[in-house]
Amino acid sequence: MMEPLLMLTALLLAHAVATLVRAAVARRRRSRCYLLDYVCHKPSDDRKVSTEVGGSLILRNNRLGLPELRFLLRVIVRSGIGEHSYDPCSILEGREDSPTHRDALDEMDAFFDEAIADLFVRTGMSPGDVDVLVVNVSLFSPAPSLASRVVRRFAMREDVAAYSLSGMGCGAGLVALDLARNAMRARPASTLALVVSSESIAPSWYAGTDRSMMLGNCLFRSGGAAALLTNDPSLCGRAKMALRHLVRTNTAADDKAHTCAQQREDDDGRVGISLGKALPEAAVRALTLNLRRLVPLVLPVAELLRFAAQHVSSMLLSHFGMHVKAAGRPGARINFKTGVEHFCLHPGGAAVIEAVKESLGLDDDDVEPARMTLHRWGNTSASSLWYVLSYMEAKGRLKRGDRALMLTFGSGFKCNSCLWEVTGDMADKGAWADCVDEYPPESTTNPYMDKYSWVNQQA
Repeated sequence: MMEPLLMLTALLLAHAVATLVRAAVARRRRSRCYLLDYVCHKPSDDRKVSTEVGGSLILRNNRLGLPELRFLLRVIVRSGIGEHSYDPCSILEGREDSPTHRDALDEMDAFFDEAIADLFVRTGMSPGDVDVLVVNVSLFSPAPSLASRVVRRFAMREDVAAYSLSGMGCGAGLVALDLARNAMRARPASTLALVVSSESIAPSWYAGTDRSMMLGNCLFRSGGAAALLTNDPSLCGRAKMALRHLVRTNTAADDKAHTCAQQREDDDGRVGISLGKALPEAAVRALTLNLRRLVPLVLPVAELLRFAAQHVSSMLLSHFGMHVKAAGRPGARINFKTGVEHFCLHPGGAAVIEAVKESLGLDDDDVEPARMTLHRWGNTSASSLWYVLSYMEAKGRLKRGDRALMLTFGSGFKCNSCLWEVTGDMADKGAWADCVDEYPPESTTNPYMDKYSWVNQQA
């Protein structure tokens, strides 16, 4: 009598273990995230902001006095942006003071119709294959949503899980990526996700005189990117990269961090994005908190032990009154290159790139992709990281097995990072095809100073 019971118990236990193993394998498969391909939007040439065009945009604002013009000239010269970035038609046509809802929609449609359509052609996928759609545009949130607009324009399925993100700032690209990954985890291991990142510049031009709000006009430009992701292991052979880690940090509970980059009204009631003096401090704090979680995930144990030993040694020497730096020995610093080959940094501005370079102990070659992206495209907000990645690919730098670290900042204040591993061939020149051979240029000096030096000469 006992033997059948023992056999039944053994069978039940075996069945339970097999069920748990299958569930664990299924969860692991669902947690996979592969990048099939991505496309960066290249607006039409008639939307380029040359020196002539940029100067005319500034000078036709009759609210600006000579001090404001001088300030704007200094910002533009130091911005690191060249003559080939893009603005919406409404701004180039002189309607920045009174943009319409139609202007904002037209800017989005031009991006959707070119980039998303191209992505489907490149991957061989169809809109009907998409299970999850995430669209992030911070400063434009119409009804129906932009995600619904994409569903309609590409005739996607009725059961597609569509999400629209707004108000997330430049860091929204990785927020959207994280949302897509999590949505795939809750679905079968054969899910396709489309992530669409852009910013609406048309309704966001600031026409006032508040200096903290004038900065955005100098830095932000039109652009966008679309990426197809999957958790399907049968498609991993077609994928370009695999997502290994993603870390998000949000310090919005701190008042200074929350208000250092915000959309608000100035004293005259004009709306714009204000970049406050507390922004650098907020960025450093958010970056530090993010790296505390990221470093153990991406760096080898040997490097962590080396850093810990060096840090303890420095503390002991300092305790006994021996100043390490004065003795010619460097302070403890983590070598990120032991776990990362490529650094895909947010091109928020020349100062932002330089600050991250110093914080991570990088050299000029490491930050070249970010600098060149800023020079060619400007700050395209949440889509900027994809242009940086595209530069690396166009230059033939991404080899199988290489790891690329994406790092971005955004209002809130947020710092988001993720680590990709190259798993396929990456040799496409994308939006850089017609100009990548010209980069890096011999000089990235901004021509505005030569053209508008008279602004600083006037009394």
